[in-house]
Amino acid sequence: MFINNISLDIDYVRAQFPAFKDPLSAKWSFFENAGGSYVPINVIDHLNQFMTSTKVQPYAEFDTSAIAGDNMDKATNLFAEMINAKNDEIIIGGSTTMNIYVLSNAMKSLLNPGDEVIVTNQDHEANVGAWRRLAEHGMIIKEWKINPASAELEIDDLKALLSDKTKIVAVTHCSNIVGSINDLKSIAKIVHEHDAYIIGDGVSYAPHGFPDVKDLDVDFYAFSLYKTYGPHLGLLYGKKEILNKLPNQNHEFLEGDVPYTLNPGGPNHEELSCLVGVYEYFNNLHEHHFPGSQRTTRDKIEKVNDLIARHEQEIANPLLDYIDSRDNIKLIGKSKIENKNRAPTIAFTVNNKSSKDVSSELVKSGIATRNDNFYAWRCLMALGIDVDDGVVRTSMVHYNTHEDVDNLINALKKI
Repeated sequence: MFINNISLDIDYVRAQFPAFKDPLSAKWSFFENAGGSYVPINVIDHLNQFMTSTKVQPYAEFDTSAIAGDNMDKATNLFAEMINAKNDEIIIGGSTTMNIYVLSNAMKSLLNPGDEVIVTNQDHEANVGAWRRLAEHGMIIKEWKINPASAELEIDDLKALLSDKTKIVAVTHCSNIVGSINDLKSIAKIVHEHDAYIIGDGVSYAPHGFPDVKDLDVDFYAFSLYKTYGPHLGLLYGKKEILNKLPNQNHEFLEGDVPYTLNPGGPNHEELSCLVGVYEYFNNLHEHHFPGSQRTTRDKIEKVNDLIARHEQEIANPLLDYIDSRDNIKLIGKSKIENKNRAPTIAFTVNNKSSKDVSSELVKSGIATRNDNFYAWRCLMALGIDVDDGVVRTSMVHYNTHEDVDNLINALKKI
């Protein structure tokens, strides 16, 4: 259910993104957002400022170094507030893949041979591959399989896999192929009833609304900041009490300095600093739509999340309706967005046409998209889809417009 009746001011939104004024970018209807989003001017300004004035080693006493360190800390603190975490519960690393790999390496210390780890075949490989490698250390890997008819994960199938030997369950919050939003809060409750840890992959969820990690009650949660309007970094949240148990993965002298113990080499300074711009952008969205209101950072995020969800539903459903009406197009996942039951990440195949050919024709019509398995090749295999040719994926975020969708539908009609 939406919590307000205010519509997203799409003209205001797009005015914040220089890409829409750039001749090279502006010619496209951009549908590759699940691969990486555009960034608002706030992010660019902070990156330029850091590189121009404070590109020095941070945390020294001289002013430019002190400012650099302060801005890095500010970015960490603000992002913690945005997802309702503590500032010593988030790690800003190079990518989600790297963050999960480091985490899995650390969590080996909590496991014994014969312990069970559950992964899904709906996930992107970032939240699958690292956990599967634990089989090399004697752990038993179980796979929570999608229903091949619906492409959905079913809770009863998870319950059948859980046992007193289950120690870790890794599951996506939202599939980057199927688009369905899994009930991660309910899944976490079931997993915790078996005294196991749950790791949520929010890479395909967070671009459509930053999560409240405490409400979800996940033990770890990861997403990619370059898909949430920032630079190419990944964020990993972990409950402090669990982080404290994990062995140091960083330099020896940082032993006990949580959470840096899970961030070998530390964060990228300039890119961490410019994350302040992501916060500013979302804060500006809130102030533009709800002027004068006094709210906490997390409350502001909830309001903006709602604006985004409403807009994305309005622009995505016409595309879903069109695809669902065509007998020669196979849609993956739910055919309608209702109350944020799926993201506007829409993947499909076309009968008697390769996904590569369809994608190439769309590009010729000014639609920026692509075909691929998008690192979710296990999901495609389960659905009987060629993992090399893959699917055509058209992914939207809140700066996409009705005109973009009309352009895409018209291009599909030509094909």
